[in-house]
Amino acid sequence: MTVPPYPPGRGLLEGKIVLVTAAAGTGIGFSAAQRMVEEGATIVVSDRHERRLAETAEKLAALTGSADEAPLAIPCDVTNEAAVQRLIDGVVERHGRLDVLINNAGLGGTAEVHEMTDDQWAKVLDVTLTATFRVTRAALKVFYAQGSGVIVNNASVLGWRAQAGQAHYAAAKAGVMAFTRCVAMEAAPRGVRINAVAPSLAMHANLAKVTDDDLLATLTSREAFGRAAEPWEIATVMAFLASDYSTYLTGEVVSVSSQHA
Repeated sequence: MTVPPYPPGRGLLEGKIVLVTAAAGTGIGFSAAQRMVEEGATIVVSDRHERRLAETAEKLAALTGSADEAPLAIPCDVTNEAAVQRLIDGVVERHGRLDVLINNAGLGGTAEVHEMTDDQWAKVLDVTLTATFRVTRAALKVFYAQGSGVIVNNASVLGWRAQAGQAHYAAAKAGVMAFTRCVAMEAAPRGVRINAVAPSLAMHANLAKVTDDDLLATLTSREAFGRAAEPWEIATVMAFLASDYSTYLTGEVVSVSSQHA
C-alpha cells in the first residue's frame, strides 16, 4: 500500500514546552520533534551527536519561520546522570517549565545470546531502559512541583513479540513498558500522565544502513499494510498521547503496528 498523505497540524500542543531526546537524525526522534512543532509546541531537542543536533535545530527553526532563533538544543548523553540533570535544568532555565517529555533514546543491535558479551547487553539496557528511567526521574521532579506534565516513552513491539538476535533490545523495551505502567501509577495522583508507544517497523535512513536487506524484507512482509511505517506515523500517535485529547490515558502502551498476530 502507498503511504498516506502527511496530515497537517491541528494545534494540539499550542503553548506547550516539549522536550524530545535523541532527536537528531532521520528517525522517530526528529519526526516527533517536527510533529510537536507543527502542533504548536515550543520544542527543545537533545542528542549526544552535537553536529547533527545543531542541524536538527536549524531544520526545526525553518519550520517555524524563525530561522534566526533556532529551538533550544542541548547535547546530552543520556547514560550520564549529570548530563541528564543539566538537560532538564536547561529547559526550565530557558522556558520556566516543562510540559511534555518524549523519551526517545534507545540503542539496538543484533547478537544471539550465546555470542553476546556483557558489554553488548549492558550498553543496550543502559541506553534504552536505564536512560528512560534517568530522564523520567529528573523530569518528574519538575512535573511534581508544577502539578502537571506528560511523558511519552518509545517502546517496541519486541517488548511483546519474539525475534532472534534481539534478546537484549527486547528485554530493554519490555522493561520500558513495565516501567511506564508502574511509574504512571505513582505519577497519576500528582497530575502527571505517562504512556508509551510500541512501533513495529518504522523505516528511515539510519535503520536501512544497519539492517540486512533480507531481514527488512522479512519484517516488511509481516506488516498488514505491506510496508514499513513512516517515522511520522509514529510521531502523530506520540502527539496524541502528549495532547489534551488523551487526558484519561495513563500507564498504557499503544501498539503503533500493523504486524500480523
